[in-house]
Amino acid sequence: MDINHLRHMTQEIVNRASILKNKHTDEAKAPVNYACIFSQSWEEYDELLKAASIIGKVVKETPNGKLFQIPPLVTSSGRLQLLRIRIPDSSRPERGDADFTVSNYLRFKQKYLAKRGFKLIPRENFEMIELMDADFDVRAYFSHPPLDEQLCIKSK
Repeated sequence: MDINHLRHMTQEIVNRASILKNKHTDEAKAPVNYACIFSQSWEEYDELLKAASIIGKVVKETPNGKLFQIPPLVTSSGRLQLLRIRIPDSSRPERGDADFTVSNYLRFKQKYLAKRGFKLIPRENFEMIELMDADFDVRAYFSHPPLDEQLCIKSK
């Protein structure tokens, strides 16, 4: 896989996740904070890692994949500089996800959490709201605090 294919795949995931976000929320202007590609096989995972390693550097390793800081990539929802490559996982049949930064997380949480498709996922130092819709092959997330803040990464 070449880096142009990786960039295009990432932009498509962000675009589709943005459409999902806009279908279910009034946060049309919420910028993308990070994106994740869900590998569909170990072979694809290795190819994605190689391509991501060419354009970026690993800033965090997790049990289910690596997070890269990449040069800002223009997407339909703003400039993206955090890209995660996730290992194959049968619970993630979708193509990927994008995480968006909402202007007022607490208001967003109160307004949408009880609605269909939204789910709260608490973590040790942050929480996120997941949005899923069977009509989409991507997921959307809304993290608090956003991942770039958690990792102290400044926008370029």
